[in-house]
Amino acid sequence: MKLCILFPGIGYHCDKPLLYYSSRLARANGYDVISLKYSDFPEGAKGNAEKMRTAAEHALRQSEEQLANTDFTLYNNVVLIGKSIGTKAALAFREKHRLSAKAVLLTPLEMTFVHDTSRCIAFHGTSDQWAATSEIERLCREHDVPLFEYSNANHSVESDDVYLNLDYLRDIMEKTDCFLKNGNI
Repeated sequence: MKLCILFPGIGYHCDKPLLYYSSRLARANGYDVISLKYSDFPEGAKGNAEKMRTAAEHALRQSEEQLANTDFTLYNNVVLIGKSIGTKAALAFREKHRLSAKAVLLTPLEMTFVHDTSRCIAFHGTSDQWAATSEIERLCREHDVPLFEYSNANHSVESDDVYLNLDYLRDIMEKTDCFLKNGNI
């Protein structure tokens, strides 16, 4: 059996495009899907290291509460898909619970890379206001994480051009679909 868990971001819920379509692809590929929900993040986290650490701990705690009754031994294939702070929570959860899971990192934060990033792929907009492109590029290179970048796209991997956004979304979903099927791109 296969399991996909969606770890959302601060304000980026599982019904938004990157996570919504990832869940649809996972289901189409035979995965059971668990969509996590977070609430009550500290305000003003962007740019504040202490509040970001608090938000990451909060996301991990809420993830653990929601996944407490999940029997991971039933699954021989687990994929974690995180968005922003959810990338940190996903890898922290994987590490803490010693899961053999691969992960999709949608707009990872620099703090995501304190965890084991093996068996991960990452997607990043070059105008991401939450993570510096040069740092994400460096961290992905150092940790051997395949990185796919989208020009002039923000933290939601969106630009001012709707049609370009659809192209970006399609490209991300095609790569995610391949990763779900094969574990690589």
